[in-house]
Amino acid sequence: QVQLVESGGGLVQPGGSLRLSCTASGTIWTMDPMAWYRQAPGKQRELVATITISSGSTSYADSVKGRFTISRDNAKNTVYLQMNSLKPEDTAVYYCAAKLGATYWGQGTQVTVSS
Repeated sequence: QVQLVESGGGLVQPGGSLRLSCTASGTIWTMDPMAWYRQAPGKQRELVATITISSGSTSYADSVKGRFTISRDNAKNTVYLQMNSLKPEDTAVYYCAAKLGATYWGQGTQVTVSS
């Protein structure tokens, strides 16, 4: 059983930054890919970013390209999402996901971008 725990969400002003963390219960070398999703109020869940753990190869939704960066620290079994230049439309619950045969999900962390 894989457990994923997100942290780092909170309230920030437009233009501000947050770094989300997702720590896995086991080595992330076996979890490939890992990803961040988000779900805003009244909207469907969307894929934000993915990372291939072995190579570090990344991909991003067009809406966050140039502003968000996904990365990993294999020694800490952690994946990060650095979010810069935040906009109100980035407000959502952010979920970490990992593929290990099946797909596993964290509990989510709230990000609110507001003045």
